[in-house]
Amino acid sequence: MIRSYKFLLRPTVQQETALSAMLRDHCSLYNAALQERRDAYQHASRTRIKYGDQSSQLKAIRAFDPDQARWSFSSQQATLRRLDKAFQAFFRRVKNGEKPGHPRFRGVNWFDTVEFPKDGDGCQWDSTVHDPITRVRLQGVGHIRVHRHRPVRGRVKTISVKREGRQWYVVLACDEVPAEPLPATGAAVGIDMGVRRFLTTHTGGHLPNPRHGKRYAEALAEAQRALKAFPKTRPDQRSAKHRRAVETVSRLHRKVRRQRLDHAHKAALELVRAYDKIGHERLNIAGMVRAPKPKPAPEQPGTFLPNGAAAKAGLNKSILDAGWGVFLGILANKAESAGRVVIAVDPRDSSRTCPRPACRHVAAENRDGERFLCVKCGHRDHADRVGALNVAIRAGLVLPDAA
Repeated sequence: MIRSYKFLLRPTVQQETALSAMLRDHCSLYNAALQERRDAYQHASRTRIKYGDQSSQLKAIRAFDPDQARWSFSSQQATLRRLDKAFQAFFRRVKNGEKPGHPRFRGVNWFDTVEFPKDGDGCQWDSTVHDPITRVRLQGVGHIRVHRHRPVRGRVKTISVKREGRQWYVVLACDEVPAEPLPATGAAVGIDMGVRRFLTTHTGGHLPNPRHGKRYAEALAEAQRALKAFPKTRPDQRSAKHRRAVETVSRLHRKVRRQRLDHAHKAALELVRAYDKIGHERLNIAGMVRAPKPKPAPEQPGTFLPNGAAAKAGLNKSILDAGWGVFLGILANKAESAGRVVIAVDPRDSSRTCPRPACRHVAAENRDGERFLCVKCGHRDHADRVGALNVAIRAGLVLPDAA
């Protein structure tokens, strides 16, 4: 198994200064490599520069610039590889006819992660210490204290240093992590994800949607209005009040993200402990939150017909606030570790199909909001429970007769 661990760093003042300098120099390397690719494409008959071409220049760059020479060679290669992946994704989107999204230059405040591809190459995780306070050594920074709140299992493969606001974290990617199977319960469940309720089981149980983003929407809007009142300046020219306003917005976003992540972990753990097999819909969340296409008015060129974009925007915001994708990813990881089985099924018409085996009638008229009423056989139920029951039937977790 592969698992990642995230721990809080507790650097000294000098180490924090060195960490900031490391991020700044890696950001400068990223932007310089991006500029070189752009110039080569525009002025040299659309020549494409690849990762190998830029990686071979690192020795000369380090010999010329002492600021770059103090950092790990492997971490700089990882930064160049990060840019190369961004370009590969760009060309893939162009080939598929999607929105290109050309790689952009990164500001110093938008470059917050440095990766070390191998433990022991420019970095060293102290795996021999069993005390909660351990240390990680980074080239150019030194030995930094780490608050290790849980044991690290498996073999440390890569180490990343990340800045979030004013706090620093180390992220360990480990492989060969042993599984921790839970005792079998003999139970199975189908779940239906929703907005009004976070999830519903096929037995009729509901888990409420905490709506973390909506709860802090007013405070976040007020903080963003206060930030917008300041003129746009470079980060090194901002006043103390401006920096505090930026930190307030960032802190609120981090709080919402952490609460959403905490809720997803607890909900997934509850399901994994209670059921051996879990069925859910294979959701295309990116497609679900896509804005509707404009409808040109045929009789009035230059104008458009109503397409429900305002109502769809509210629904999209609620879907993203629920964090379905984060939850399903965490559920899959916890299930793998616990020896559980997660089955994803086709979601089409799951809440519009009558669950009775003698009927199975599919119609949009069967569902009216949260009310399900089959127009053919008259079966009544909650629409979310019907969706969860059909998920369980399609996953083979319950027999149709259970409806």
